[in-house]
Amino acid sequence: MIKRILSTNDRSIELLVARVTLGLVILPHGLQKVFGVFGGMGFAGTLNAFDQYFGMPGILTILVILAEFIGALGLIAGFFSRFMGFSVLLTMIGAMVMGGHLQNGFFMNWFGNQAGEGMEYFFLTFGLALVSIIGGSGKFSLDTLLVTKLKL
Repeated sequence: MIKRILSTNDRSIELLVARVTLGLVILPHGLQKVFGVFGGMGFAGTLNAFDQYFGMPGILTILVILAEFIGALGLIAGFFSRFMGFSVLLTMIGAMVMGGHLQNGFFMNWFGNQAGEGMEYFFLTFGLALVSIIGGSGKFSLDTLLVTKLKL
């Protein structure tokens, strides 16, 4: 079972690019939620805000924070990329639905003439996450190193 989760085409540059790109795009959001950098609220502030604005239980907020921080780091390193990609995918689906993006249409709010951001960013993250879920980590990944060293 673990070998199936970690297996990948260890020569695939495409899988490497997809997972690292997704990880680098999601990581700043995780850093906002954990450390309060980039204008974020930090851990306690995020817990409070998600409860206040979305009515989200603390445990779900912690899972979101973990997906955006640990999940992003895992993707960048190629560590359990299928699981990390899945956690980011679920988080982005939740953010799109709960964040009110559905009613804002498809496009991002480039010119400030919409009520808010649309769904286009989320579809990009969905695609990159699905590539990682389906294909695994690709080249230069800890998953490949684990399979090799543990002879799985």
